[in-house]
Amino acid sequence: MRLPRVLVLDHTAREGGAELALLRLGEALQASGSFELRVLLFADGPLVSRLSAVGIRTGVLPLAGDVVTASRERLLAGGVRSAASAVGFLPRLVRAIRGSEADLVIANSLKSAVFAFVAAPLAGRRWVWHLHDRLARDYLPAPLVLIMRLMAVIGPRTIVVNSRATLQTLPSLARRKAALAYPGLPPEAFAQASRDRAEPVVGIVGRISPTKGQREFLRAATLVAAGNEHVRFAVVGGALFGEHEYEAELRSLAGQLGIADRVEFTGWVSDAHARLRGLALLVHASPVPEPFGQVIAEAMAAGVPVVASAAGGVPEILDEHGRAEGPWWTTSLGVLVRAGDVPSLAEAIAFALDDPQAADARAEAARIAASERFTIAETAAAVSGAWNGALPRRLAVR
Repeated sequence: MRLPRVLVLDHTAREGGAELALLRLGEALQASGSFELRVLLFADGPLVSRLSAVGIRTGVLPLAGDVVTASRERLLAGGVRSAASAVGFLPRLVRAIRGSEADLVIANSLKSAVFAFVAAPLAGRRWVWHLHDRLARDYLPAPLVLIMRLMAVIGPRTIVVNSRATLQTLPSLARRKAALAYPGLPPEAFAQASRDRAEPVVGIVGRISPTKGQREFLRAATLVAAGNEHVRFAVVGGALFGEHEYEAELRSLAGQLGIADRVEFTGWVSDAHARLRGLALLVHASPVPEPFGQVIAEAMAAGVPVVASAAGGVPEILDEHGRAEGPWWTTSLGVLVRAGDVPSLAEAIAFALDDPQAADARAEAARIAASERFTIAETAAAVSGAWNGALPRRLAVR
C-alpha cells in the first residue's frame, strides 16, 4: 500500500512562527516515512526553498498580495475587495487539491483555514486545522473570533492546538476533536549557548508586531539602562505582515527615550536562533496573551535565561505552578511578569541581571525541561496520531 498523501496549505512563504514550526515538523515526518508530505503555499518566498531543501515537494498557488500580507484587521476592513480576491482564488485551489491526489488537507494558518473550510469539501477531501492562534477577543478582532469559532465546530475533522491556552479558546464542541502538540525543536537546538558576560545583551526576538511587545521592551530597557551602564539591548526580527509603520515607530521611540545608541535593531535575520543564543537574557514582552511562545522554548533549549509575560500559553512553558509574588515572580525555570506592566518588566530584567548565578541555575533547569517536553520527535508523534485519526480507516498508518 502507498503512504497516505498529505497536502499542507499555508498562506505565506515568510518565516513566521507557524511556518518555522511547519518546517521542523515536515522534516521530522519526512524522516519517519509515515506520510507522503506535500506543501502548497499561496505566495512565493524563503519558505519554498527551505521546505524543498529538506525533501518536501512544495508548490506555489499565488493569491492576491494584499490578501496574503494584510494584517487581520486590515483584511477585515478590506471588505468587498478582499472577498472578491478570495472568491476568484477558490476554484483554483479546489483544482490544486484534486490534482495533488491528497488523502488529507492540512491548514497551517488562519487564512489558509478559511480557504480549506470551503475548498477541501468541494474537492472531496477531509481537512485538519493546525491552530496556532488563540480564538479570543484579546488576541483577534471580535468578528474574526466568531467566524473562526464557528469554523472550528463545523469544519475540520481534527484540530491540532499548540497549547492548552489555545485549546481553552475553542468552543466546547470543537475541543472534543482537538489534539495537543507543542511545537517541537530539533536536536541541534539543545546545544548549550555561550554568552558574553562582560557586556551582556538583553534581547527580544520575533516578528515586529504590537502583539509581540517591542514597545514595552524598549520602555523597560530605558529603566534598566539607567542603572546598568554596561548592558546593551537588541530587537531581533523584522515586520512581516503589513506592520512596517510600527517598526519605524519603534526606531523613533528608541531615540525619543534616549537609548538609541544602546539598542540594535537587526531587521529580519536568516538565523535568529544564532542571535538568540548570544543573549544574556531573552525577554518575552507580549502585552496580549500569546498562544504558545515558541521563542521561549528555543531560549530554554539553548540555556538562555528568560523573563516572560505571564499570559496565554507562556505559564505552561515556564512552570505554571511558580509562586506569584506580585506583579512579577520567579519559577524554577524563569521569571514571569504581569503582561503589559512595563515597570515590573524592568524590575524583573534587573533582578535577572543582578544575580547571574541564579539566572543560570533557572536556565539549566529550563534546558532539561525543554529536552523532555519540546522535542520535534514528541511533536511528530502527536501530529501523526491526529492525522491518522482524521484519515479514512483504510489509509491510516499502522
